[in-house]
Amino acid sequence: MAKRLMAVHAHPDDESSKGAASYARYLAEGAEVMVVTCTGGQRGSILNPAVDGIPLAHRDLAGLRRLEMAAAREIIGFEHRWLGYYDSGLPDEGEPVPPLSFATIPLEISAEPLVRLIREFRPHVLVSYDENGGYPHPDHIRSHDVAAYAREAAADAARYPAAGNAWQIPKYYYDRLFSSQKTRAVYDELVARHPDSPLIAEFENMKRWLTESPYLATTRVDVADYLDAKDAALRSHASQVAPDSPFFFWPNDVVRAAWPTDDYQLIDSKVPAVTPETDLFAGIPEEALA
Repeated sequence: MAKRLMAVHAHPDDESSKGAASYARYLAEGAEVMVVTCTGGQRGSILNPAVDGIPLAHRDLAGLRRLEMAAAREIIGFEHRWLGYYDSGLPDEGEPVPPLSFATIPLEISAEPLVRLIREFRPHVLVSYDENGGYPHPDHIRSHDVAAYAREAAADAARYPAAGNAWQIPKYYYDRLFSSQKTRAVYDELVARHPDSPLIAEFENMKRWLTESPYLATTRVDVADYLDAKDAALRSHASQVAPDSPFFFWPNDVVRAAWPTDDYQLIDSKVPAVTPETDLFAGIPEEALA
C-alpha cells in the first residue's frame, strides 16, 4: 500500500523550487508522487544568459521547457502530467491577461482535467499554493483556484461523472516553503559560518524576505538529505534559473544547520490531525492507503 502525494504547480520549474526535496524524500520512502504542471511556461522570460544564445530558446521556448522538465523529473523521480494550458505571462499593472491563456479559462472547464487526474491517481495528500498564488502571478493564483475547485469536485460523484469514480483527498496543504523566519534564520547562519560570503549582500537586498511576517506553517518535513537533489532538479530548468542564482541556491551546509525543512500549512483534513506535524501523511490510517 503506497502513500500518494499530488502537487499542483503553475509552470515548469515551480515544482523544483517549491517542493522537490519533499518529493525526493517521500519517493525514497516508497511513496508515489505526481506533479501536475498547469501551463507550458510559454511566456516565461529567459533568465539565464547562458541559454539566451540557444536558438531553441527563442524558436520554441515551450519545447525547451518540456526538455528541462523531463530532466528534472528524471532527477527526482516523480510522475508528471501537463494540464495543457497556455501560460498567462505576468502583465504590467493595468494590462489584461492575454485571451485564451490559463487565467482566462472558466474554472469549471480548466479544472476538469485535474479532476480526472485526481480520480485516476487517488492522492492521499494534495499540495497547492495559497489563494494569493504564493506571489501574485495570474497562473499561480489560477493554479490555487483550480486545485481547490478540483479537490472538492473530485469527491462529488455527481460532478464530472465521466471523469472517473469519485475520490476524496484526505489532506490538503498550502506550500509555505518561503517565509521571513526561514530567510532570517538562513541569513544569520550564513553570517556566522561564512562572514565574507558575497551572498550576504544579496540577502540584505531581499528585504521583503527579511521583513517579519506571520508564520503560517503547521507541518515541517525534514529534507536535509535531499537538498542537493532539489538543487540539481532546479538547475535542469536552465532557461529560468541561472546556476548561481542567489535567490534559489543557498549553501546547503547553512540550510541544513539553520532550517532543514520544507514547510506546509494544513488547510483541511478528513482524518484526525494534530499540529504541528513532521509528516504530510500523519493521521492517515493504513487502511486508507489502499
